[in-house]
Order: sequence, then C-alpha cells, then structure tokens
Amino acid sequence: MLKDIGYRIEYGLVRVAEWLLRLLPLDVAANIVGTVVAWSAPWTSMHARALGNLVAAFPDWTRDRRNQIAREMWRNTGRVIAETMMLDRIAADPSRLEFSGFDRLGQHFRESGAQIGVTLHMGNWEVPGIALGLFGARLAGVYRPLRNPYLDRYLLAKRSPYYPGGMLFKGTKQDTIPAGTAAIAAIRMLREGGHLGVVCDQVDDTCSFTVPFFDHHAKFTPAPALFARQVGARMWVARCLRSGKGSRFRIDVAELPVDRTSDRAADLVKTTAAMAAQFERWIRETPDQWMWWQRRSIAS
Repeated sequence: MLKDIGYRIEYGLVRVAEWLLRLLPLDVAANIVGTVVAWSAPWTSMHARALGNLVAAFPDWTRDRRNQIAREMWRNTGRVIAETMMLDRIAADPSRLEFSGFDRLGQHFRESGAQIGVTLHMGNWEVPGIALGLFGARLAGVYRPLRNPYLDRYLLAKRSPYYPGGMLFKGTKQDTIPAGTAAIAAIRMLREGGHLGVVCDQVDDTCSFTVPFFDHHAKFTPAPALFARQVGARMWVARCLRSGKGSRFRIDVAELPVDRTSDRAADLVKTTAAMAAQFERWIRETPDQWMWWQRRSIAS
C-alpha cells in the first residue's frame, strides 16, 4: 500500500514536470533539466559509480578531468530525461537528425531479411529508434520494465510509436513476457524478416564469457550475436551523438560482421568482442556523452 502510494506520487511529479516542460521550446526545456541534473546528481550514489568506472577506464586521467567528464555526462543525462518526455517533437522535426552510414542500411531495410541493430547509452539512445523508422525499419525493441508500474506504462507509451514491431520485455514481471519467452519471440520475429533493436552496453551476469573492454575483462549480452548467427540476420552497430548544446543529433551506423563457423561458442565470443570494441572506440571519442553511471562496473 505505502509502496503504491510512493509510486503514484513519483508518477504524478513526472507528469507535472512534463506539463511544465512542454510549455517551453524543446532546446530550452532540455537545457534546464540538464543544468538541474548536472548540479544535483553528484550528490547521489550513481555519481560514485560513474567516477569509479572513469578511474577504471582512464587511470592516467587527473581527478579534475574525470570530474569534468562526469559533470558533462550528468548534463547530457538531464537533457535525455527532458527529451524522452518530448520524443514526439524530435520525431516531428527530422531536421534535428543527421545521418551517417544509413544509405546501405536503408537499402537493406527495404529488402526482405532480418536485421539486428545494437547501440549503447550514448547521446540520446532513444533517438536511433526514431531515425531507423525514417529509413523504413519495422523495429521491435527490447525493454527492461521499471519498478514503478505507472512510470513503466508512461515510458512504454512514449517509446511504442517508434517500435511498430512491438516491445519485448527482459526480466520477469506481472503482465510482461519472461526473459526466455522474449528470446523465443525475438527469434521468431527475426525468422519472419523482422528488425530488432537492442541497447547492449550494460553488464550481463548470465554471460558465460568475458571480452576486452578498456583493458579489463567485461561481460556483455551475447544475445544479438546468438540471434544473428542462428537466423542469418545482418547485424548493425549504431551510436547517437549530440551535436552542440541543443537537441540535435548525429546517428552513425556501421555493419558488424557476424561469425558463422562450426564453433558456435567461439563465434559468439568473437562477434560480441567486436561489438564491445566498437563501443569502446566510440566512448573514447566522446566520453562525456556515454552514461558512465548505468554500467555497474567496467570490469566483470
């Protein structure tokens, strides 16, 4: 009972915040929330996690430099919060989006055949789903439900218009698809020529192997590599970069080779390692735009 009351209050505050922010232009609203989060987040436990990951990734950096990157990361996080409340405004204004590498991808989307897109928590990771839809993707997403059921339904309603293939839920929760069933549904959808999008930069404790990541041994989900190998899907890796201080973005896409040999286990390791290596290259280029707080640890 008390927990439900807390959930309802939290949800109510979010809806009030959205109402107020929608009175403002998108760029102004995003910058206001970015400033608030950049000021307040360093007082949270997530800030310590972010700094710990920055130390692990860049041990030669000074403390001041790590703190600067963390502050800019939180500013970006705040902007993402505001932008997620107003994804419809981004979708309604394609001039906010710049594309790199989409010519080949768009051609494949218009043809038959399964496609898997993987991305990371960079820039605004909600935007690639909008961008892929502009190029003809019938995207299905993989989604981890929130603890607050009211906010969960709210966020799902914000995302769903950009995932015509539906949302597949990770984990177990009442009224959602258990993780194993979601994997079966994803494979079935891919075998029918569908398109799947997955954010893949978090720790996956169920993974039986590690791959190199910032000179550490790290665990990532092998699911995209497994699905691609099993159904013969193409696999693409994407990032979203914020351009300047406003809500404008560049989305870069490149095809990721999928190993398909007689050694299934080795194929999964090699493809997953290639994905992690691309993530690392992109993070090193713009460390202030990756969410250092969302990964429990750089090493596994």
